[in-house]
This record gives sequence, C-alpha cells and structure tokens, in this order.
Amino acid sequence: MPLTLSQLNAASQAEFAALLDGTYEHSPWIAERTWTRRPAGGFASLAQLKHALVVTVREAPVEAQLALIRAHPELAGKAMVAKTLTAESTHEQGKAGLTACSPDEFAKIQQLNAAYNAKFGFPFILAVRGPRGTGLSKGEIIATFERRLANPPDFEHAEALRHIHRIAEIRLNDKFGVTPELGNLVWDWAEELATESDPGFKEHGQLTVTYLTDAHRACAHRLQAWMKHAGFDEVGIDAVGNVVGVFHGRDPHAPRLLTGSHYDTVRNGGKYDGRLGIFVPMAAVRELHRAGQRLPFGIEVVGFAEEEGQRYKATFLGSGALTGHFDPAWLDQVDAEGVSMRDAMRAAGLPATLEAIRALKRDPARYLGFVEVHIEQGPVLNEIDLPLGVVTSINGSVRYLGEVIGMASHAGTTPMDRRRDAAVAVAELAVFLEQRAAAVPEVVGTMGQLEVPAGSINVVPGRCRFSLDIRATTDAARDACAADVLAELDRICRTRGLAYRVEETLRAAAAPSAPAWQRRWENAVAALGLPVHRMPSGAGHDAMKLHEVMPQAMLFVRGLNSGISHNPLESSTNDDIDLAVRAFRHLLDQLAEAA
Repeated sequence: MPLTLSQLNAASQAEFAALLDGTYEHSPWIAERTWTRRPAGGFASLAQLKHALVVTVREAPVEAQLALIRAHPELAGKAMVAKTLTAESTHEQGKAGLTACSPDEFAKIQQLNAAYNAKFGFPFILAVRGPRGTGLSKGEIIATFERRLANPPDFEHAEALRHIHRIAEIRLNDKFGVTPELGNLVWDWAEELATESDPGFKEHGQLTVTYLTDAHRACAHRLQAWMKHAGFDEVGIDAVGNVVGVFHGRDPHAPRLLTGSHYDTVRNGGKYDGRLGIFVPMAAVRELHRAGQRLPFGIEVVGFAEEEGQRYKATFLGSGALTGHFDPAWLDQVDAEGVSMRDAMRAAGLPATLEAIRALKRDPARYLGFVEVHIEQGPVLNEIDLPLGVVTSINGSVRYLGEVIGMASHAGTTPMDRRRDAAVAVAELAVFLEQRAAAVPEVVGTMGQLEVPAGSINVVPGRCRFSLDIRATTDAARDACAADVLAELDRICRTRGLAYRVEETLRAAAAPSAPAWQRRWENAVAALGLPVHRMPSGAGHDAMKLHEVMPQAMLFVRGLNSGISHNPLESSTNDDIDLAVRAFRHLLDQLAEAA
C-alpha cells in the first residue's frame, strides 16, 4: 500500500526514518533530523516534506554532505557489476539502460568515472530517471558526464546534491504512489511542440522557431488543436499569428483573466522559454473542462506569436498587438533573405493590413488582469532548491553601443606613459560597471560585447567598441547607474586623452507586479506547503507589454542546469511543472471566491 502523510505525521522518529528508508542512499540521518523540524500540524503536503528534507541536507555540515554524496554508487560501476546496489539504485540504473551497456559504452563510462573521481573526490551523481521520471538515454548520460567534468568543484558539489534531491523526489513519489499527471501532460506537450524547428536547425537537432516560418505556423496549428481538445470554447489564430483560446465563464460575457506567453524561440533555444506559460493554463482549463466546472469569469490563453525579435526587429509583436502598440513600420521590415513582414504574413494566410491588426487591441475594462507563468531563466531557484518563485518586478533596462577612440601605435616602441590605449579604457569602464551595479541591490550591469577592430597582437589598440546593458527593478535605480557609468566613461577618456561616442539603443520601463496579483501568487505557493520566495525578473517578458494597460504578475518555475535558458540544456521537471499548474489552479480559485 502507498505511504500516506497521515501515517508519516503520526510516526515516532524511528518509525518516520523507517518509513522513509531508501529515500536518501544509506543516510537515515536525513529523515531522523527532518522529523525534528515537522510543522506543528504535521506535513500538509508532499511538496512540504520534500522541501524539509532538502533543508536538512543544506543545513548539514559539509562533511555530512560529502558522506551523502559518497554513499551513492558510481553509474555502471563496480557495485552494479557485483550486483550489490540497493533495490532503488538497481531500478534506476536499469531504467536508464546502464545494466545493459555495450563493451564500448561500459568502457567509456568507466573512463569518465575515473576522471570525475580524480578531479572531485566523489562519485558522479545523476538522476538517471531524468526530468520526466522515465529514464535518460545512455547518450544523454554520457553527454552530461562529459559536460559536468568541466565544472568547478564547489559548483559540482552543489550539483551533486541537487541530483540527489531529484533522486529522492522520484523515490518519494514511488513510496506515496504519486504521479505528477499534469506535469507529465505539460512536459509531453513541450517535447512534442519542440519537434517543429526551422530548416538549418532541425537537421542538427536544434530548436529554432522564428516568426511565420513553416515551423512557426505548424506550432500554431498544434497549439490550436490542443486547445480545442482541452475544451476551450473558442480557438483561433489572429491577424498577427497569436493562438487565442477562450474558456467562457458561467456568463460568456463576464470579464476574463488574460494569460499566456510566446511560442517563438531564439536560435538553438530551449523548449520551455515562453511555451511553459501557454501550457500551464491550458492544463488548468483542461481540468476545469473535464470536471464540467465553469468559473465566474472567463479565461483567455494567448500563445503570442513573437516575443524574441529573431526574424524581424519587432520584439513583443504578439503582445504589442493586443495592447495597441503594433508599429506600422514593422510591416516593411525585411528579414535576412529580403522577405518583408507583410509578405510573410500574406504567405501565412494572414490579412497583413493595419486595419486587421489594430482590431486586435483589447479593451482593458473587459479583463481582470494578466498573469504569466515562465521558466526562471536564471540560477536562483535552482541554487536555493525551490520549485517556484513569485516575481516582484520585471526589470527596466537600458542599452548602449559605444566606441572609445585612441591612437594605434607599435606595442614594442611606444612607452607605457605615452599610449592612448582604447581597449584599456574600456576595460577600466567594465570594472567600474561591475562594481557600481554590485553596490545596489537588484541592479545588474553587463558589457557583453567588446571588440578591437582589426586588432593585432603587437599593436596598441586605437579603437575599442563595446556594449552596455543596465537593468534594475526600478527605472530610477537603472537611470542612476547608467548616469554614473556614462560619467565614468567621460572621466576615463579625459584622463587618458581619448575620445568616445555612445548611443542609446534600447530603453524599457520596469514593470512592477500589481500588489494584489502578486499576493495571489504568494497565496498559491504557500497553499502548496512551500516557502514564498520573492524575486525580480532580469529578463523581459510579454507581461511587460500587458503591464502598460492592465495589472500583471508572474510566477517563475525552477529550471535545471543552473537555470540556463535560450539554450538546448533548458529544462524543468515534471514535478516542478505539476506544482506550477496547481498554483495556477489555486489562483483561479482565489479569483472565483472573490467574485
């Protein structure tokens, strides 16, 4: 019979540890110490129990953490060959096919085991059942092994613990007889949609879906079909390619909750950026439909056709059309192959007229607000071992392109006190930018481009081009940092006898979450038994555009692999996604109760 929280909450410390035996490899101390931190009324959810176990390990001494890591067997190692693995490890390695390696695969894994142990002093830990729980392929395991060998030791120590917690999470699901069905549904949707990719990328197994390509249109049609199957009352593709699904409330004319995200991608991107925010509300609507339940308000889910600005310089095109901010000049833009946006729209069967596009503008009075679920695209939730985070504000940003002009001269014959080195000046500015941004909480600054045109190893740089990207949770903090950085650029160049030019190329206002909507997300996370972690979003999102016309708030979902995004390694687990769907459902319940 599956274990229950009632059994666990009623157990003595010894019984508690016995019931959780095998969750963490040869480490009963984790359950024993977690028993002492039980909430007064016992654990209210499996998610709360999982987090308590994680905190126990995090607060343990480093020596205890290392002992936990070393308690795990090598993958396809001596214990597997000798058949001395625990039942749990045998099941997991077998599910990944490691018990049936070819001689070459076995030799390769043994070589990697030896190299990893030599570098880090502990065995390589990988949750081989993977983010879906069904098992990684041997190719995926070997590729991950090779990639993580390059990690610094402190990072890999933390990564090993993260994988141990994922192994424990799957084992707990097995013990409790729990399957994250909604997380699996969303995870499978993401995998299937990722089979559509633009030519030149698909052949190499890379995901790239840019505006109105054949792959983009195929994605739209899949989303349309899935929305219909999920039970939406109205589904269509609008004049800019947005996929719009409407699930009516009890009164079809009632105000609606607007939600969604984008389905286009960057080049060689990930499967969850944007798309997670379409699938999570789709799954929630599917559950409402299957239960025959209607709410006092409608739900409108939009798969925005374009957010990334990859094919055309028209970022937030999809959400901008809904707020009335479609720029007519965009229609005349041409892509790298000379195809105008107008012609691309016509080829996709869209009207390509300003009249049709302007008709997409929403009346904010008809909407309760906008919420968006998004993968974090950063390392914070991953590092603090939390599946969900509540966004407080989407950072405002400003970008510049600049160039410092000095004097090129011979590297050997020009004395150090007579140089007009443009690159050193920019390097000095880069250090100042780092220090200035770090001095103020939630301000970040990046010099992502640095170039010496026609540079040579034996020439003092006469020119140096650079970029500046400054972001903050408030426009005032952003602008103060930018003003200081530009003033420092002027000072450096005057001191060094250099000239410079700088051009502002982008300015986006900060989008703080509406307090009432942020609280709804906080309540939803707390209802799952999880700590509420508040955090800013350093990346831009469609919610920034909707913020201009209605209240908005976002929920972040933890990403794997240090939260990397815009990258093939972007990923999330079925358990974390399941929690996101449940949080979304809780937000709907709060709105319904208040109606």
